[in-house]
Amino acid sequence: MVARDQIVSPWHQTGRRFVGQTNHEDFLGQNDHLKCTKSLRKTKKQGNLAPTENDGYSGQPSMWSWRGYSIRYQCAGDSGPSLVLVHGFGANSSCASLVFFNSGHWRKNIPILAESHRVYSLDLIGYGYSDKPNPRDFGVTSFYTFETWATQLNDFCADVVKDEAFFICNSIGGLVGLQAAVLEPQKCKGILLLNISLRMLHIKKQPWFGRPLIRSFQSLLRNTALGKFFFNSVATPDSVRSILCQCYHDTSQVTDELVQTILLPGLEPGAADVFLEFICYSEGPLPEELLPQVK
Repeated sequence: MVARDQIVSPWHQTGRRFVGQTNHEDFLGQNDHLKCTKSLRKTKKQGNLAPTENDGYSGQPSMWSWRGYSIRYQCAGDSGPSLVLVHGFGANSSCASLVFFNSGHWRKNIPILAESHRVYSLDLIGYGYSDKPNPRDFGVTSFYTFETWATQLNDFCADVVKDEAFFICNSIGGLVGLQAAVLEPQKCKGILLLNISLRMLHIKKQPWFGRPLIRSFQSLLRNTALGKFFFNSVATPDSVRSILCQCYHDTSQVTDELVQTILLPGLEPGAADVFLEFICYSEGPLPEELLPQVK
């Protein structure tokens, strides 16, 4: 097991792979943290990863068919090492717990990174403008798990990127990147973890006497109107803006465009069911369990 202070330290080397962790603000404002590999050092020629004239990325999205589902992704850059950007999502104990991140969250980073890399960002299944299959259609077997998303990420590298890639992962997307690297290490050249979630709401991190209460509350969210009421209370521009202002040190970056980029896909049909399913996903791997397995 790896202690928490090891998880949040700036850089770890596991075998030939570099695993880095930093916070979201540092990535947007200081690309020194991209020193995890020699290839990523090329981005240091820019003082800031955010374009100053355009608040959004204007690249054209594409669609990829994965196991019969339509998956949206974006790509930019003609040469250089491959980077795959993995968004955060869902619910955890951090301030980003109730926003609906998608690949559009990387809109300021993609153009700069694409100057020296081939850059890809995708909407993981259930999020953004990718398909959102109803979790109830899968019966007792949960579909929205880190294993599912990790498999999707690895298949994306095989089918679309067609190369090993560096994974740049935000928040709980870091679990997806770590799980993908564990499942198919040959697909992952390195990982950069941006403000990775430690999954403090995981059932293993709750006291034994509180676990039955957690299960009961999760059942209420899944099976009663309480879940949809909760979703509707956070799926508003004001709520998303308030949550983002807790995450961004520079709140001037929380623009109307950012709020809409994050919120609108969360209003797509099926998004509420996926949101509630992930809120109730308190099992699966922890980062401190996955990190030692990355080779």
